[in-house]
Amino acid sequence: MLYVITGPPAAGKSSWIEAHAKPQDVVIDLDRITVALTGPGAPHWNHAPLQQRVAQRARYAAIDEALQHLHQLDVYLIHTMPSPKALAKYKRHKARIVVVDPGEAIVMQRIQAMRSPAMERVATRWYRARQGRPREAMPQASRSW
Repeated sequence: MLYVITGPPAAGKSSWIEAHAKPQDVVIDLDRITVALTGPGAPHWNHAPLQQRVAQRARYAAIDEALQHLHQLDVYLIHTMPSPKALAKYKRHKARIVVVDPGEAIVMQRIQAMRSPAMERVATRWYRARQGRPREAMPQASRSW
């Protein structure tokens, strides 16, 4: 089964996966991939552009390979703002789309506390893209921040 976990930055997507994935499952998370590809002491968020680019390429390769094995394992994929094309691809693979959204105020508070100010723009864009749509996500206190 493919689980696509969406939501704004700092919403708790990784925490949702930690609560649901099993050790044998595949987790594709750009932050985890970037940390795995950078040297000791590299930040867990706010990665440099070149490291981010290398990690993004690794992420694409991981997605392509994992999709070929959905009949044998569960795949958890974090995709903050999937495009219509990406959503169509995920739906062809019968993905379960999970939206993690604890609310804009909580997200902005978390970003201010531990993320780059650039993430505020991403979160604002995420919320604007969802205006007028029914809120399908549940408030989630993922962990103490």
